[in-house]
Amino acid sequence: MSRMMTVTEDLMNYIARVGTREVPAQTACRAETAKLPMAMMQIGPDQGAVMGLLAKLIGAKRYLEVGTFTGYSALSVALALPADGKVVALDISTDFTDKGRPFWKQADVDSKIDLRIGPALEALDKMIAAKEAPFDFAFIDADKSNYDGYYERALKLLRPGGLIALDNMLWSGAVADPNNTDKDTVALRTLNQKIHDDARVDMALATIGDGVMLARKK
Repeated sequence: MSRMMTVTEDLMNYIARVGTREVPAQTACRAETAKLPMAMMQIGPDQGAVMGLLAKLIGAKRYLEVGTFTGYSALSVALALPADGKVVALDISTDFTDKGRPFWKQADVDSKIDLRIGPALEALDKMIAAKEAPFDFAFIDADKSNYDGYYERALKLLRPGGLIALDNMLWSGAVADPNNTDKDTVALRTLNQKIHDDARVDMALATIGDGVMLARKK
């Protein structure tokens, strides 16, 4: 039986200090985001470190992000990409992404990041129609009701052997409660099961952050 631990603020601070290697721009981005009412939407430094390492492990050069918020995840992966790497970041509004741009510049990765503003499903469909170069790594962290649509389109845009990471797939544990029929919870629970049964991918659901589903395209 696996051992579960209680996550405390002291433990999270320890992980941020010892379990990650943030550059100053990442630390500053987190600090600035923490001032916002919706700060909980940002991934933690441990997840950023894992995503950066995954990008290096698969030799990623092209990274697709659906849902950028204040830019911490895009920054974390951009730092892990080679000098000729490219991030295509999709978001619905500049309200939050504008807060991230100074930190991208501070870390000298702003030239790697192509931020595209507008509805993500439309943007992804345009990319598929335009036959954009395949991506190595994709991260989905946007409106939960459209996760399945994002997943299907990301699979089309990914190279064989490429990786999709989907955030919030445990939804604070709500997905394990069959009595919870909230729209977002049902959408995530349904997609978890779909990916579990999807022969097109290898998969694992990890207890990182609020749950990260990893799906490797065969």
